[in-house]
Amino acid sequence: MVGPMREIIFDVETTGLRARDGDRICEIAAVEMVDYVPTGATFHEYVNPTITMPPEAEKVHGLSDAFLADKPLFDSIADKWVDFIGTDRLVAHNAMFDFGFVNAELERCDLQPMSFERMIDTVAIARRKFPGSDNSLDALCVRFGIDLSARTKHNALLDTQLLADVYVELIGARQTAMRFGENTATRLAADAPLAERARPLQRLVSEEEEAAHAAFLETLGEDAIWNRYIKN
Repeated sequence: MVGPMREIIFDVETTGLRARDGDRICEIAAVEMVDYVPTGATFHEYVNPTITMPPEAEKVHGLSDAFLADKPLFDSIADKWVDFIGTDRLVAHNAMFDFGFVNAELERCDLQPMSFERMIDTVAIARRKFPGSDNSLDALCVRFGIDLSARTKHNALLDTQLLADVYVELIGARQTAMRFGENTATRLAADAPLAERARPLQRLVSEEEEAAHAAFLETLGEDAIWNRYIKN
C-alpha cells in the first residue's frame, strides 16, 4: 500500500532578485501538507541578511534593517530547515527563484543544496492551465475565491498558506483532499464504533407520506429503473 504523500509548500523574502550577486534571504517559511491537506506543521524564521536592506525591497515585504538586526543568521537555522523539509517534494511559486536563494544559503553553510528534481513550480502549472492569464499569487487567489484580505505586503508564512490553497485548486485535488479514507490528515478509523445520538433526529416524513410514496412506486412496474436501487 502506498503511504501518505508529504509535500512542503515554501516561500522566501529577500533583499533583492539575484542570489548569485549577493542578495540574501531575510524571511523563510514553509507549511507541511500530507495528501494535499495542511497538517498544521510550519517552519518560519526571520533572518538577518547581514547586508543593508534596499528601500525597494523593504517596500515589498516591510522588513527593515532595524527589525532584522537581532534575528538569527541563516547558518544558525539551516539545519532546522533541512530537517523540516526532509526528502519530500518542494512546492513554490516561481520556484526557480526560491530554490536559487535557498540553495545559495545552504551552499554558504556547506550543506547539500535542494535537488531540482524535488521542485514543483505552481507558476508553470498555472501557465499551462491558464495560458496568457495573470498567474501571480494574488491573481490565482482571486480566480479561486481565496481570501486575500490579510495580504497587505509580501509575507513568507502567509504566502505559503495561500499557496497551499492555490496549489490544491491548480492540480484539481480539492476533492481528493476532502475525501474520507486513507488520507493521513482526514483519516477515519474504519473499525471505530458508531456513537449513538444523545437525542434521535426528528422524523421528517409522516407515516401517511411514506405510504403514499410506497403506493407511487408500485405504479412504476417491475421494469422501472428505480427498482434497481430499492430492491436487493
